[in-house]
Amino acid sequence: MASKRLGVIGLGDMGLAMARCLLTAGYPVTGYDVRPERATMLEAEGGVGAASPKLVGQASDTVIVMVFNGQQVLDSLQGEEGLAAGMASGGTVIITSTIEPREVRAAAALLAEKGLRAMDCSVSGGRTTAPIGQLALMVGAASEDLEAQRDVLETLAHTVQHVGEEPGMGQTAKAALQAFMYTSSIAMLEALALGASAGIPGDILHDVFRRSAIQSGETGFFRKLVDFVFARDFIDTGSQISVTAKDVGISVAMGHECGTPLFTTAAAYEMIKAGFARYPDEDKQSVIKMLEAVTGVTVERQTPMPEFD
Repeated sequence: MASKRLGVIGLGDMGLAMARCLLTAGYPVTGYDVRPERATMLEAEGGVGAASPKLVGQASDTVIVMVFNGQQVLDSLQGEEGLAAGMASGGTVIITSTIEPREVRAAAALLAEKGLRAMDCSVSGGRTTAPIGQLALMVGAASEDLEAQRDVLETLAHTVQHVGEEPGMGQTAKAALQAFMYTSSIAMLEALALGASAGIPGDILHDVFRRSAIQSGETGFFRKLVDFVFARDFIDTGSQISVTAKDVGISVAMGHECGTPLFTTAAAYEMIKAGFARYPDEDKQSVIKMLEAVTGVTVERQTPMPEFD
């Protein structure tokens, strides 16, 4: 049994998956979520449910925060029942939520006032990779804090990258990454719609993509996206369009803050926002349905997908 006591605030799909991974590694885990039934799910996995962030802090040396947005991060930290009110001075809070850099800096300042250490640890990966410790982490934190928590982080991830000494740098790296990922996703969907409009079946065009210069170790991301389109699988695939809209909005906001023009990212953001308005309960690949409605075609597979080495 690992001796470090861990806490997790936010037991949604990602938070609960990360807690499972830590429990499997032998760490004691105490967790909190605004929905009591999620804490019950943690207890079923062998963890301990808590009735408030404060109680998580009292039971933990290190706490991971995985909630939806920046305001929820701050709400979980402050107030009479907040994490900072219960955690002993010298404890470490690892913020893994995807939020704006300025928001994580505000959280770090709040924690510092209470004698707590803050780590900005943005996450790449999903609910399928989180339970098996295969996330990629981008850490903005002091080097000594990273080394002190490396055992926890390497339990969760196959890659731990130190991107800067200050909180906010992890979120900055994530914002840049998702600008690329989501812009590329929309470009892929547009390309499929373009090919279908010109009479090329979706599976043939996908073959062209897979055999072309874009084929690389990173294209598994695109393969999965296209496979979901072919299967007409738009719900509960692990990439909710509401989260995508929030995440790309952070990239656009960072561009405004830095004075950096993001032409393609902004265009992709407008597409994603339109998809979210039309399909708020679906996943990001539902944008293809808007493109299909405009073009009057359906992107589909006509033959079984061949296997490639």
